[in-house]
Amino acid sequence: MDLRLPNSFSPSSGDNFAIEKHLYASSWQTVAGTDEAGRGPLAGPVVAAAVILPRRGETSLWIDSKKLSPKKLLLLRSILMESDAFIGIGVSSVMEIEHINILQASLLAMERAVLNLSIQPDCLLVDGKFPTHIQLPQLPLIKGESRSASIAAASIIAKTHRDQLLCELHEQYPQYNFAQHKGYPTREHRNAIKKYGICPAHRRTFKGVKEYVDAASAPR
Repeated sequence: MDLRLPNSFSPSSGDNFAIEKHLYASSWQTVAGTDEAGRGPLAGPVVAAAVILPRRGETSLWIDSKKLSPKKLLLLRSILMESDAFIGIGVSSVMEIEHINILQASLLAMERAVLNLSIQPDCLLVDGKFPTHIQLPQLPLIKGESRSASIAAASIIAKTHRDQLLCELHEQYPQYNFAQHKGYPTREHRNAIKKYGICPAHRRTFKGVKEYVDAASAPR
């Protein structure tokens, strides 16, 4: 089920909660935003979060996680976790990414995040072009982190949770230095793959990894 904004809708400049305000004024009771982190890396799961922000409160804090320093990300995560916001987190594994592709795995992680909210929203703002498969009215928003405080807040939770998971993977596979690059295809990461081969945390269907799959499967 899709939501649509009227053609006449024109949010006030700088108001990143304008879409949510419009939906609340249109009789929707609980609006959640959802976003994912980790579509581009060569290793690790994709993580999503869903956030329902309080109707009243300061929303200018919540901006796209990609524009924030690691220190600011952790600070904002802490503020969110201690606020009256409702937060759900969903994860889609490397195996799921390989079996259903990264887009579908991202949508699945978003669905899990929504289902992990302690209250069920009655509509959903989704970052990107595509709605999830969950049975809720939805509004996909391209560059949603810049247009919706709820999506931006979700991006902060998803990013920091995924970073934590990659730091845990670093403990298992320190040779790749996942704690530094979080699985993204940096030069350091690519060079580590060339030197050490791949590990179970790598996405074997991704360019930059799949070239090494046969070598990893060969008897030694």
